[in-house]
Amino acid sequence: MTEVVAEVVSTDAADWWRQAVVYQIYPRSFADANGDGLGDVQGIISRADYLAALGVDAVWLSPFYPSALADGGYDVDDYRDVDPRLGSLDDFDAMVEALHARGIKVVVDIVPNHTSNRHEWFQEALAAGRGSAARDRYIFREGTGPDGSEPPADWTSMFGGSAWERVADGQWYLHLFAPEQPDLNWANREVRDDFLKTLRFWSDRGVDGFRVDVAHALTKDLSDPLPSTADLLALPRGTGNHPIWDRDEVHEIYAEWREVFNSYDPPRTAVAEAWVETHRVPLYASPTSLGQAFNFDLVQADFDAAQFRRIIDANLELAAKSGSSSTWVLSNHDVVRHATRYGLPPAEHGPDSRPITEPGRAWLLTGGVEPVLDRDRGERRARAASMLLLALPGSAYLYQGEELGLQEVADIPAADRQDPTFFRSPGVSVGRDGCRVPLPWTEAGESHGFGAAAPHLPQPAWFAQWSVEAEEGDPASTLHLYRRALELRHRLQSGEHLDWLETGRDDVLAFRRPDGWVNVTNFGSTPTELPDGEILLASEDFEGRTLPGETTAWLRS
Repeated sequence: MTEVVAEVVSTDAADWWRQAVVYQIYPRSFADANGDGLGDVQGIISRADYLAALGVDAVWLSPFYPSALADGGYDVDDYRDVDPRLGSLDDFDAMVEALHARGIKVVVDIVPNHTSNRHEWFQEALAAGRGSAARDRYIFREGTGPDGSEPPADWTSMFGGSAWERVADGQWYLHLFAPEQPDLNWANREVRDDFLKTLRFWSDRGVDGFRVDVAHALTKDLSDPLPSTADLLALPRGTGNHPIWDRDEVHEIYAEWREVFNSYDPPRTAVAEAWVETHRVPLYASPTSLGQAFNFDLVQADFDAAQFRRIIDANLELAAKSGSSSTWVLSNHDVVRHATRYGLPPAEHGPDSRPITEPGRAWLLTGGVEPVLDRDRGERRARAASMLLLALPGSAYLYQGEELGLQEVADIPAADRQDPTFFRSPGVSVGRDGCRVPLPWTEAGESHGFGAAAPHLPQPAWFAQWSVEAEEGDPASTLHLYRRALELRHRLQSGEHLDWLETGRDDVLAFRRPDGWVNVTNFGSTPTELPDGEILLASEDFEGRTLPGETTAWLRS
């Protein structure tokens, strides 16, 4: 029996996040209250009782700020307002009040690497011209070639195409993502101070925490000569001095943020989206920095016992080093839903893989490559993996719709797609729209209860059987499983350690949590005998004490 231990959790209100179940809401696809086809803040309020019944501790809102939606709202026009299509600041305050009244914390997305190209700062930079203070808020460079018509470097953006865009007077600006998302210059004191103001703005409105987008990219060394793409790829990322990614000085920024967070009672929380080398994660999760960091290892893992155990051990060790708690996630707005991933053949992940969309595997869903999705197997494995995740010490992040067992929507017509990845990488990536299709609340209706109009992304007919209404009436549904699992987790979750139990099989994982809570997950296809103890819940129905393949059970010994 092997024990894995992280720092003991405090029961203080300030530490609510350490063991929290956080439900990610992609606002434009959650619920549409005003009937324009786009989810909104009043839609979230209308589903507050649903969230309370599900049993989550907090919601994390993807961007709801004014935006042209060049990248699903991550192109922000104004960091201290609500997109008028989604509501108003008064609506936001009412939402916070409604969720807080039900014991649900509120975490909001903050997008500090870039603004939108419609942001007043960027418009001022375009008008001000070369050498201006306004342009110094961003990263502008002269072009190369005899007339400056070539970009400053041959870099490719994360969404495809050049990472540099030329403006009317001939200069170029950096955008690591879409051209509509110009990168900010975090060496500029005005940029730093303005984001401190933004953090206080939302904290003063009752926000409990922040999810920090692309947290590892803010600080950059772009001194001349700029390296080529080949040189960039050859440089190691785990040293703290890569020109673009995960530079040590980014934590000077987060130390200032931490001062703001700690000025509130209780302190505001933060979690970093930081795709960094494993040994660098504790820097972001330390109490002097953001305090917690996502681990995406399970997103990249197959449904495989050895991979899961290695990932669990490694991340509990990292949590112990940082003094934080680990974060567990299987799906979010950037990846193929795990109910679908597990129904596809195992992925081939490279050493530097980042499966934002896993385009090659997602393409299997359209019939472009054989074999196609095994939907039933994917859902069965997803239920088993989700129960295992919820039994782990640390915080669990759920993505809207996974509690319904929703699958990826692959066959979205090109004319309806919205993700810039699809348009900037034609024939290479299908983009992320398939996991962002609006939720089905009812079996019937034009938008399955999402709203009174056609939704902004088309829903397939098969959504009806995965709707909230359909699953409410089925005691064996994934929705009921999640509700029972979260209710049990709240009663059983204690401490931040687990003890691995011997199972005699490489494809069966078992561990014990405090107070005799035991999780057994059979990753294989052959049934296995359960240890002694009262069976509390299982991801699939079975008779006796023989656990079927691809199934998880919780016991109390």
